[in-house]
Amino acid sequence: MAAKAFDMIVIGAGPGGYVAAIRGAQLGLNVAIVEREHLGGICLNWGCIPTKALLRSAEVFHLMHRAKDFGLKADGIGFDLAAVVQRSRGVAKQLSGGIGHLMKKNKVTVFMGEAVLPKKGVVSVKTDKGTEELTAKAIVLATGARARELPGLEADGDLVWTYKHALQPKRMPKKLLVIGSGAIGIEFASFFNTLGADTTVVEVMDRVLPVEDAEISAFAKKQFVKQGMKIMEKAMVKKLDRKPGTGVTAHIERDGKTETQDFDTVISAVGIVGNVEGLGLEALGVKVDRTHAVTDEYCRTGVEGLYAIGDVAGAPWLAHKASHEGVMVAELIAGGHPHPIKPNSIAGCTYCHPQVASVGLTEAKAKEAGYQVKVGRFPFIGNGKAIALGEPDGMVKTVFDAKTGELLGAHMVGAEVTELIQGYVVGRTLETTEAELMETVFPHPTLSEMMHEAVLDAYGRALHI
Repeated sequence: MAAKAFDMIVIGAGPGGYVAAIRGAQLGLNVAIVEREHLGGICLNWGCIPTKALLRSAEVFHLMHRAKDFGLKADGIGFDLAAVVQRSRGVAKQLSGGIGHLMKKNKVTVFMGEAVLPKKGVVSVKTDKGTEELTAKAIVLATGARARELPGLEADGDLVWTYKHALQPKRMPKKLLVIGSGAIGIEFASFFNTLGADTTVVEVMDRVLPVEDAEISAFAKKQFVKQGMKIMEKAMVKKLDRKPGTGVTAHIERDGKTETQDFDTVISAVGIVGNVEGLGLEALGVKVDRTHAVTDEYCRTGVEGLYAIGDVAGAPWLAHKASHEGVMVAELIAGGHPHPIKPNSIAGCTYCHPQVASVGLTEAKAKEAGYQVKVGRFPFIGNGKAIALGEPDGMVKTVFDAKTGELLGAHMVGAEVTELIQGYVVGRTLETTEAELMETVFPHPTLSEMMHEAVLDAYGRALHI
């Protein structure tokens, strides 16, 4: 059977791959995309989107319990976990279907199957109907990543869950252990804790949300503890004794001592590994470092015509980074001259309660990099809109270069900060200094006014504290 020729072949239809395919098609390229499971990848089907749907249910449930604070009455408050999950799956399904429509609309040829790269410029796809051979000068690897499994802590879907099991829980955990307090771990801890699970989070680093600014982590931890979560930092789950049908005994080591605790459910969220196996990358000469394809700033692998984007190409493991890289690579392939992505100007968002969002350098990292810094802070309690919303717990923090006024980083914790952070992201992209941010008129009454005040505070000019 003759090989099918394309200008560009994308392997993986997650937020990196499908966006690369759309942009390539917009630029007049003949594009094929290969996906082995679901259009939309992990993000749409098993990650970003369905988790936000679950967390929204938990947020509404939490607010129902606070009805009295708002002068409202709500009796007999409860939840139906199956219905909560069903809503989440429905949201994912709607969006996944939308990707299929976008592929058709942009005339991208979709192959559902497993891809391998037998040689440069060739992709062999194993589909239900047999094997298809595709060729292209440019191939984009967007194969994503999966949950890391630690020896002895492997998921079994019954007592020990990964994020996938936690998205379709077969029961409501009564006593839950979450291993890892990055975004995934803390979001599931927040969800199940809000619904009433007795939740313990174990984190090997010295604080929860370890990539965040230390002050933000400390503030978030205080809120989690207030909500009834138990947080164990500088601790490690050494082993799990599984008792099918009853639960798990976890051996947790902290300060050189090991203690045992019983749980009925464990969620393992200890990071991710790139999907690099079985593709034939080593034979092609692609450098793989700790399960991630090594690339330059333009996502080139060093093998002519082969690019890697998104999670498979390393940190930060964020859908929006993958999408942006997809656009950049498609433009390169079509002969354009796009700017490389600046990882430091990509915001990270965590949708626990309270939300956490940040961009750029933390205060500690800025000082480590040799900057003299000016730091501003503003609390939610000083903002009229936050008080009116009944959300007075939170803060906004800004870090500036004392010499130039460059915004080095911004860090937030509190209601809706995942929506607010983009203001600072735009500021960094436009290379704004404190002067422009101070001169910007923020609308009143909004939460965004705190962003203005946190800038003013760095220069001793805050008005409402």
